[in-house]
Amino acid sequence: MTNANTLTIDDLLQRLDDLNAIGIALSKERDTTRLLETILLAAKGITNADGGTLYLMQEEQGERTLKFEIMRTDSLHIAMGGTTGVPITFYPIHLIGKDGKPNNFMVVVYAVLHDETVNIADAYTAEGFDFSGTKNFDKKTGYRSQSFLTVPMKNHENEIIGVLQLINAQDKQTNAIIPFSAADQHMVESLASQAAIALTNRQLINQLENLFESLIKLINTAIDDKSPYTGGHCERVPTLSLMLADAVNRTAVGPLKDFQMSETDRYELKIAALLHDCGKISTPVHVVDKATKLQTIFDRIDMIDARFEVLKRDAEIELLKARLESGPDSPATAELEQQFQERTHKIDEDREYLRRCNLGGEFMAPELQERVKQIGSGYTWQNSEGKLVPFLSEDEIYNLNIKAGTLTAEEREIINDHVVLTIKMLEELPWPKHLRNVSEYAGGHHERMDGKGYPRGLTREQMSVQARIMGIADVFEALTAADRPYKKGKTLTESLSILGKMTLGAHIDADLFDIFVREKIYLDYARQFLDPAQIDEVDESKIPGFTLGAA
Repeated sequence: MTNANTLTIDDLLQRLDDLNAIGIALSKERDTTRLLETILLAAKGITNADGGTLYLMQEEQGERTLKFEIMRTDSLHIAMGGTTGVPITFYPIHLIGKDGKPNNFMVVVYAVLHDETVNIADAYTAEGFDFSGTKNFDKKTGYRSQSFLTVPMKNHENEIIGVLQLINAQDKQTNAIIPFSAADQHMVESLASQAAIALTNRQLINQLENLFESLIKLINTAIDDKSPYTGGHCERVPTLSLMLADAVNRTAVGPLKDFQMSETDRYELKIAALLHDCGKISTPVHVVDKATKLQTIFDRIDMIDARFEVLKRDAEIELLKARLESGPDSPATAELEQQFQERTHKIDEDREYLRRCNLGGEFMAPELQERVKQIGSGYTWQNSEGKLVPFLSEDEIYNLNIKAGTLTAEEREIINDHVVLTIKMLEELPWPKHLRNVSEYAGGHHERMDGKGYPRGLTREQMSVQARIMGIADVFEALTAADRPYKKGKTLTESLSILGKMTLGAHIDADLFDIFVREKIYLDYARQFLDPAQIDEVDESKIPGFTLGAA
């Protein structure tokens, strides 16, 4: 059998190589669950142990306990915790017993409380520890738990964060159960030290990432509080961006078949999507929330309503004066009453027309704009200074004649400036290497494939796939959003038809739109976020810019 005294130089060098390789693997692993699993499997591997358990220190209500994280016993085919998906149902092990005394009879607790490795050759002959639970387990399974090696895991601050416990070292030639050698102990202690540091680093990185994402959400919350109408936009665009990116990553045909995205790349896109509208934090509320064409701090349509009422009042006063002068039964009075009815009817019609114009829409024809101008100059009213002035001011006419939506060109420029500020804010941050593209991804969601977008006028060839993905996500979310002040959310058919026309117009990426439709990303998204009434039956053969069945 192999022991500490019979290890050859080659054996020791091999173990050192293995330990070095394990250290490199631990430093590269980003997922905490896989990291824990790697630690235990590595410890089992270098000692040729049949089983093992990894415990993590946790604190609940001021009491420290050891929680079972990963369990493996090869000969019994036990694999619990970690990536197996099989939960470990054992209760955490308390460091302090119910009597208030240290639980030194448990090997793993003793290792923690005394900060030392415990190497036991045979649990059935060892003294000073309670192995009753182990023996009961052996009776039920027919197993023979013999040699134990229990090593505390300490981080760079010398704090114990967990325990590695290995069971039943095996001779490599005969598979007989043997004690863990001194060399085994030294190797596992070295591994435990590396593992604890790697685990602590990963936990610190995770905490920093969580903190960073929380700060991003804080910014988005501030934006959402300014504008309840777009409150879900900052949440939905990242989700849709990642859904489409994952679909592109899966595709094995077409122009984007070579696109590959690692977990690190995926995280970078997520951060960019979360921050894509951070510049809106400076956009004035009255512009973001402009629900009608005449809205500023308040909706000025009410002022125009008041003017119409003044016109009707003045007409009524004129009629009453005429009655007094001519008498109520004269033909002249009857004619004036007819004129009064016609005049007030026209006033009501014009008022209703302006109210409809004020709501905004997708397109306002020139003849409709001309009527606004005619109403504006067709009446006069006496202002607060006693002067007769045109019924509508130039600014009111300008706003009421907005062709699409509720924003003037100047207000759209203010909205568009949020991208400029987004880029400026993001470019000033000291991004680490794995997030260096955040600014480019986030700042490109309003660019167009033909170079007519903003703010930089980039063409398709000048943009990353990720930025183009965000462009589609941003538009589709806006089309289907039901929380905008100036419109209701469109159906899937309506939204895909508009996206298709934008594809034909080189507004969005045709290859990405193909995947968006073919992989039914629109439907997956709709099931999560849209009202059921918006989820209609889509005939993909009628979507502009999409060829059904094309790869």
